[in-house]
Amino acid sequence: MNIKFRLTILSFLQFFIWGAWLISLGGYMFSLGFTGTQVSVTYGTMGVASLFMPALLGIVADRWINAERVLGACHLMGAGLLLWASTVTDFKTMYLIMLLNAMVYMPTIALVNTVSYVALEKNGFDIVKTFPPIRVWGTIGFICAMWVTDLNHWTLSPNQLYVSATAAVIMGIYSFTVTKCPPVKTKEKKNLVSSLGLDAFVLFKRKQMLIFFFFAMFLGGALQITNTFGVSFLNDFKKNYPESFAVKHPNVLLSISQISETLFILTIPFFLRRFGIKAVMLMSMFAWVFRFGLFGLGSPEGIGFVLLILSMIVYGMAFDFFNISGSLFVEREADMKIRASAQGLFMLMTNGLGAALGGLFSGRVVDYFTHDGVKDWKSIWFSFAAYALVLGLTFPFIFKYKHVPTSREVGKAEAIEMTPH
Repeated sequence: MNIKFRLTILSFLQFFIWGAWLISLGGYMFSLGFTGTQVSVTYGTMGVASLFMPALLGIVADRWINAERVLGACHLMGAGLLLWASTVTDFKTMYLIMLLNAMVYMPTIALVNTVSYVALEKNGFDIVKTFPPIRVWGTIGFICAMWVTDLNHWTLSPNQLYVSATAAVIMGIYSFTVTKCPPVKTKEKKNLVSSLGLDAFVLFKRKQMLIFFFFAMFLGGALQITNTFGVSFLNDFKKNYPESFAVKHPNVLLSISQISETLFILTIPFFLRRFGIKAVMLMSMFAWVFRFGLFGLGSPEGIGFVLLILSMIVYGMAFDFFNISGSLFVEREADMKIRASAQGLFMLMTNGLGAALGGLFSGRVVDYFTHDGVKDWKSIWFSFAAYALVLGLTFPFIFKYKHVPTSREVGKAEAIEMTPH
């Protein structure tokens, strides 16, 4: 079988597993009676796991066990955990299971890239040219899983976890059949500190990098908020708009965000050439303001529905412009010897610390605006919009950086494909 087709299947399954539950699990947990804080800290397990598990299993794949075997084992363990989660109705057990699931799933995002890179290289393909079209199918898989969950009316059902677990079993078995990726024997021994990206902390000695990572952490806190609470928000319109498309098919509506994400990736080279990295990051911050603000103003019918659609569209700019431009800035500023570690530090600050803190505090905001079981969604979304607005207003005055993008950076932007959220 053509290796590119096989890797396309690998990418599709990798994110199908995630898409089956990531957007809708929050709504399911609310239906079980969990609080906003409990839901958000459960989603925050992905941030906690991202602090250390990708690096630790990366060391395992680098030194001792074939990457494709680590990938397959992680997905098979994840399948068992998801099946267990489908039977649970108490918070403590659910939190523990989803933490363990995050610990085995989050490393697979990097591992599936590693397996793809090795397979393409072994078969003589140009990775930069060949991988992005393969990776796009990951986003397509994520969207397809959302639609499967939605069109079968499983957004508030444990069936979403069955779908994800089934896909994880298939992915786990399939992973063992792809190109062998044995540990690379090298005289250079990478210690745990380097593998975790901690040697890049030297960048904190530079004021502008300290400020950058500070904002990256706080903006990272916004990444999972709408994923966590989006379905619950739309489901609460059921009383007044029971027949509306947004209520009947919340995952389909929210999937426009992922479609937008894919399309906005294509616009980044233009924006980088025209405006530079600092301006692109600033656009991302204000896009988050609109993302949350339009949710607060939206409703399932009339102009409110149009506003919801606009919120989905602007998500592509909010997510992509921050993640890609931030990654490019780190790549440009870090010394060549610590570039990989610097990228690890960027991910640690955003998807690790940022996401974990965002999950914790966003849940408290939801609980604060919940009275007698009724959530004041307008106040909730406007609070998140105000948070992003403060970041956007302070960033250009604190972060002093003049930059003209080079052709090399624009080329990198054209090749980058980011994980869907």
